[in-house]
Amino acid sequence: MEPVDSVMVIRLDRAEKRNALTVGMLKSLGQALDNSMSAGAVVVSGVGDVFCAGFDLSACRDDAGVLGALLTGLAAVCRGMRGHPAPVVVSAHGAAIAGGCAMVAAADIAVTDGGAKIGYPVVRLGVSPAVSGPMLRVGIGDGRARERMLDSGLIDGWGAKRMGLVHECVKTAAECEARGIEIARGLAEKPRHAIGYTKAWLNEVDGSMDEARLEAGLLASLSRVGSAEERELLDQVWKKA
Repeated sequence: MEPVDSVMVIRLDRAEKRNALTVGMLKSLGQALDNSMSAGAVVVSGVGDVFCAGFDLSACRDDAGVLGALLTGLAAVCRGMRGHPAPVVVSAHGAAIAGGCAMVAAADIAVTDGGAKIGYPVVRLGVSPAVSGPMLRVGIGDGRARERMLDSGLIDGWGAKRMGLVHECVKTAAECEARGIEIARGLAEKPRHAIGYTKAWLNEVDGSMDEARLEAGLLASLSRVGSAEERELLDQVWKKA
């Protein structure tokens, strides 16, 4: 965590693994969000070449239960971002894959770069991205959300901007975090109570914090954990590694 004026910048810091998420990282991210409640705005970014390459699935090789913990941790982080009293800006440079894309969907404002790769390729591994669905559909609509979660292909930053998944797209990855902080600073200058109440009202109106929907999305993803299909497909990945 790094305070920048009235903005708190939280960075995923596992560059050697492309910021692939572990259970511990998700727990730390959740704690960082909790510890930033007094900030005027929050920026979630990543160290290195990409924002986030998704889950570190190598951790699931010897313990199938790890995937369930990753999905549960991701769901908690996304709820924490959307439920945070301050605006949360995600700076998604380079790549926002699977869990990384879920955090983009959970942000109030998301920035990426034109060359970034964004999407949910995990369905090819027998892993359901349904946990991301409730917030994704709010951002881009039911039709686009259905397409993105069923189509394992990745889109670039400009494509994400056109469909409304991100709000701004800069030319290069190097510009991304600075632009995210700039947006966050502008939001932090606004009256905090008015911003906080407005965000809470928007969450109520769009249903993005509907507990029944959020829980249903998580349970849909958890229902595939340990399935024969998933284990077979993941085993193929590990054999190639």
